[in-house]
Amino acid sequence: MSEQDRRTVVSGPHKMTPSEAFVETMVANGVTDMFGIMGSAFMDAMDIFAPAGIRLIPVVHEQGAGHMADGFSRVSGRHGVVIGQNGPGISNCVTSIAAAYWAHSPVVIVTPETGTMTMGLGGFQECKQLPMFQEFTKYQGHVTHPARMAEYTGRCFDRAMSEMGPTQLNIPRDYFYGEITCEIPKPSRLDRGAGGEASLNEAAELLATAKFPVIISGGGVVMADAVEECKALAERLGAPVVNSYLHNDSFPASHPLWCGPLGYQGSKAAMKLISQADVVVALGSRLGPFGTLPQHGMDYWPKNAKIIQIDADNKMLGLVKKISVGICGDAKAAAKALTWRLTGRSLECDANREQRFAKVQAEKDAWERELDEWTHERDPFSLDMIEENAKEKPFSGGEYLHPRQVLRELEKAMPPDVMVSTDIGNINSVANSYLRFEKPRSFFAAMSFGNCGYAFPTIIGAKVAAPHRPAVSYAGDGAWGMSLMETMTCVRHSIPVTAVVFHNRQWGAEKKNQVDFYNRRFVAGELDNQSFAEIARAMGAEGITVDRLEDVGPALKKAIDLQMNHGKTCIIEIMCTRELGDPFRRDALSKPVRFLDKYKDYV
Repeated sequence: MSEQDRRTVVSGPHKMTPSEAFVETMVANGVTDMFGIMGSAFMDAMDIFAPAGIRLIPVVHEQGAGHMADGFSRVSGRHGVVIGQNGPGISNCVTSIAAAYWAHSPVVIVTPETGTMTMGLGGFQECKQLPMFQEFTKYQGHVTHPARMAEYTGRCFDRAMSEMGPTQLNIPRDYFYGEITCEIPKPSRLDRGAGGEASLNEAAELLATAKFPVIISGGGVVMADAVEECKALAERLGAPVVNSYLHNDSFPASHPLWCGPLGYQGSKAAMKLISQADVVVALGSRLGPFGTLPQHGMDYWPKNAKIIQIDADNKMLGLVKKISVGICGDAKAAAKALTWRLTGRSLECDANREQRFAKVQAEKDAWERELDEWTHERDPFSLDMIEENAKEKPFSGGEYLHPRQVLRELEKAMPPDVMVSTDIGNINSVANSYLRFEKPRSFFAAMSFGNCGYAFPTIIGAKVAAPHRPAVSYAGDGAWGMSLMETMTCVRHSIPVTAVVFHNRQWGAEKKNQVDFYNRRFVAGELDNQSFAEIARAMGAEGITVDRLEDVGPALKKAIDLQMNHGKTCIIEIMCTRELGDPFRRDALSKPVRFLDKYKDYV
C-alpha cells in the first residue's frame, strides 16, 4: 500500500469498527507520530496504526511520552499525541500534561479506561481518569458509546487547536470493539481575527502619542507565526523588543531592536529599557506573574506606562497587570492591524528615534560586557565553593568549571537553526541570559509548571518533528536523574539528540534557599553521582566528560556532528563548581522563627 493510500481518509458514512473510526479520525487530523507505552487497553486500535501511516514511538516512562508530545507540538505547530495503558500508564502522564498546559501546546492525551462492565468494582488498573486531568486540559471528551468514537475524537483534536492547550480523549476499553456506521468528521480550524475595531483604534492612538514605546514579544507571537509582523510594528515605532519570560525565540537576536528576555535571569538591557517605557505593547503575552518579577535587584516593571495587552484568550487580558487597552485577537493579525493604522501617520516617537536607538544599543553593549566579565558568582557561599572546588579534582581529573563561563562557551558554539530545551534548576535558569535564537519554535522550557525532567524528553519530541534541525537539551544533574532513562528511547528508535548535563553534585535551586534562609543547613540537597557519560555509553549512546573550559565548545560541536551526520545521541557531562546563582524568588520564603527549645538553634 502506498503512503498516499494509507493517509487517505474514507469519505461519507461507512461501516467500521470503533478502532477504525478512532484511527481514521487521527489520520484526518494529520497524526503521523504518537508517543507512549503499548497496552492491552488500546491494542485493537494500535494493531492498525501502521497501515494508517501512524508511528507509535515507545518510551521508557509515560511522563517522557507526554513531554515528547509537547516538544513535537511546539516545533511543528501540529498536535502532539500521547497514549498509555489505563490506570498507571495514564497517571504517569499528569505532570507532563500540566507542563503542556502552561506551554499552550495542543497535545491530545488518549486515555483508554477500564471497561464499562467492570467500572466501579475496583478491578485491575481501574481509576477515575477524568478528574486527574481536569485542571490541565481545555476539554475532556469521554466516549459515551462506541458509535460516537469519531465524534469525540474529532472534537478533542479541534478543541486542542482552537483553545491552544491539551485535551483528553477518555475511551472505555471495550468501546474499541464492535460494529458501527459513521462518517469521519473533517477537522475544524478557527480563523482568528485581529480584535475589535474600537480596541485596535484606541491602541493605535496611544502608540501615536508614545514617546518611548516598548514591545514585549510573547509566546503568542511564536504560536501565531507572527515574528515578521512583530518586526514590522517594531520598525515602524523604532521600539525596542523584549522577549517575554522563556520565549527567547519570539524575536530574532540579530535584529537591531532585540534586547533579550525579561524575567528570572533575563537581560538587564531589556529590563532597563522597559522601565523607561511610557507605552508597552504586550503582544501575545499573558504577562504571567513569574515573568515580570523584580530581577537583578531591579523592580523594572514601568509603574506609569500605558499597557496595551494583546492575547487570543480574553480571560488573560488584565489578569496579572493593570492594562489601558485589551485586545482579544491573534498576535499576527493584531500586529498587522496596528502597523497598518500607524503607517503614514506622524508619530511623536518619530522625533526621538535616533536617540532611542542609541540608548538601546548602549544598554545592549553594556549588558554584553557585563556577561563577558561575569565569569563566576560573587556571593559569599559561591566564593567559598569556588575556593573549595579549586582544591578538588573531578573524577575525570581536570577541574571544576564556572557555570557562567560554560554557558557562554556553549552559546558561542551553538549551530545555526538549533533547537534548545532547558530543564528547571539553578544553572538552567542562569542559561536564560545566554540563549539567543534567530527563528521561532526553537526554545522550549517547562514554563510556569516548572517540573524537573522536562528538557530531555521534550527535545526528543522536537527532534521527531524536525529531524533536520540540531536538537540540544540542558539539565542539571538532579533533573537529569529524572529523565536520563529516555536515552534508551533515542538509541532504540534512532532519534539522535544532544544532552548537556551540568554535573555540580547538588539540587542547586533549592539549596540556594538553604544558603539564604537556613544558615547553610543542607538537608537532602547533595548528590553523589556516577559518571553520566559512562552511563550514556552503557545505554548505547556516546558520552563526553568535559572538565576544561577550552573543551566546552569543541565537545558541543563534536556532539552535534555525531547527531546530524552519524545519527548518534551524545550526552555531554560538564563538571561544574557548586557556586549558585540568584534564587528564583527572594519573596518566596521568610527567615525561620522557632518557639520550641529543641529547635531554638535552627534560625
